[in-house]
Order: sequence, then structure tokens, then C-alpha cells
Amino acid sequence: MTTAAPPGRRTRKPVGRTFYWMVIPALVLFVLFHTVPVLQGFYYSLTDYPGYGSHEFIGLQNYANLFKDDRILDAYLFTFQFAIVATILTNVIALAIPMGLNAKIRFRTTLRGIFFIPNVLAILIVGYIFNYLFSNSLPVVAEALGIEALSTNILVNPDLAWLGIVIVATWQAVAFNIIIYLAGLQTIPGDVVEAATIDGAGRWRQFASITFPLIAPFFTINMVLSLKNFLQVFDHIIALTNGGPGTATTSVSVLIYTGGLEGGEYAYQTANAIVYFLVIVAVSVFQMRLLQRREMSA
Repeated sequence: MTTAAPPGRRTRKPVGRTFYWMVIPALVLFVLFHTVPVLQGFYYSLTDYPGYGSHEFIGLQNYANLFKDDRILDAYLFTFQFAIVATILTNVIALAIPMGLNAKIRFRTTLRGIFFIPNVLAILIVGYIFNYLFSNSLPVVAEALGIEALSTNILVNPDLAWLGIVIVATWQAVAFNIIIYLAGLQTIPGDVVEAATIDGAGRWRQFASITFPLIAPFFTINMVLSLKNFLQVFDHIIALTNGGPGTATTSVSVLIYTGGLEGGEYAYQTANAIVYFLVIVAVSVFQMRLLQRREMSA
């Protein structure tokens, strides 16, 4: 004789074999291709392993040397400079475009599709196309217009090369952010905007007092994802400057790749990668909490 479950208490269904057959292979693959390499990389970061041959255990020496290496400090400085500028530009442009699309204009849906095209293109292909434009087309146009600063390839100028990377990265990243902001704008009740219009609030007043506070969670998502992705910039640099001229546009990811896989610094750059991973996590958590606190006060 079976007894009924007490009221308000859910009965627990038994887990079938199908569940384990689906989960266990995925778990094994995750551990094999993610967890094991991470643990192996952490071990190598405590050695002097150059990427081949024998190695010796040296403890935290690689981590201590990171803070004395000018290459590392310059790469971090460039990466954060690039990421902050690109994040701000991306979100300003990505928010301005959907705000304009919300106006009563024709072909609005078609324009949304066009704006999303950069997001589906391969970064390397986009980079090589812009490399050609910066190297050939832009100097010719600038020379015809009498703009002397742009009459030469900006990618070979140590002071301007990073701007070319910012332009390409922003152009491509804006597409994804637009979709997020469009989703946020669609959650704003129409009667609230209509009431503000009747009360005489202008477009800027509506944006500052109604639109932006209501889409604050979407702004938080875009800011955190943008900064995280830009801090890991790699493909754009490889396609445009390959870290040059000199080391002017060498990001942390590029330095880890070139030093670890091409420069015989496998263990050293693995330690750099671990530190950088922790830095990105710390920055993302801090940014998330700061922006969520602003949401609460908005």
C-alpha cells in the first residue's frame, strides 16, 4: 500500500539511465578537453618548460618575473587602453542606432538586418579587408582631400595604429550590441513614452529619465561583455598589425601567443595567461557589481 506524499511537498522523480547516458559523455569531454589542460597549464606555469624537452620545477618565479617585465606591463597598458575606448565607442554607437530606428522610418526591419551583417563575418577576413583599405584606399582619399595626417598608412604609425584596430573592432562589435539594445527598447511600455510626450518632455529628456533607466540591465550586459571581449582582442591585431609596428599594438593575448608558442616562453606565458584570466574575472565582477548598483539607484 503506497502512502500519498504530504500536501505541499513535491515527489522526487527517479533519474533514468537516459539522463546519465547524456550527461556522462559530455562531462568526460569537458574534463578531458578543459579541466585537464587547465590543470596541466597551471603546473607548467610553475616550471621553466620552454615548450619542448625537459623542465624543472621553479615555483612562483614566473609569476614574480611578470611584474618586472616591461613587455608585460606595456601589453597590459595597451590592452586596457584599447578595451576601454572600444567599449565606450561600441555602446554609444550601438545605443544611438536603435534609438534612431525607433523613429518612424521606412525599411526599419531591413536596416536592422543590414546592421547585423558585421557580426556574422569572420574577424580575420574583416581585418584583412580593412588592412587593405587603411594601406591603399584611405591614403589616396586623404591625400585628395588634403588631410596630411591620414595620407600615409596609419597601421605603420606607432601612434595611430591602435586607432585602426579600434575602428575595426568597434565596427564589428556594434552589430551584436544593437540586437541587445533593440530587445531592451522593446520592453519599454508605449504608454509611458506617450505620457512623457504629452507632458512636453523632449527626446533627450525621455531618454535620460525613461528610456535609459528602463534598459539599464541591457546596458550592463553590453558593457560587461564588450569589455571582456575587447580585453581578449587577438584576431583583429593579427590581421591588421601583427602586434606592430614594433610592439606598439601588442595586446596581452598576442604576447601570450607569440611568446608562448613561438618564443620558447611556454611556461612563462602560461603564468601570464593565468594572471590575465584572474584579471579579466576581477574586472568583470567589479564592473557587474558597479553597474548593478547603478541600476538599483536609477
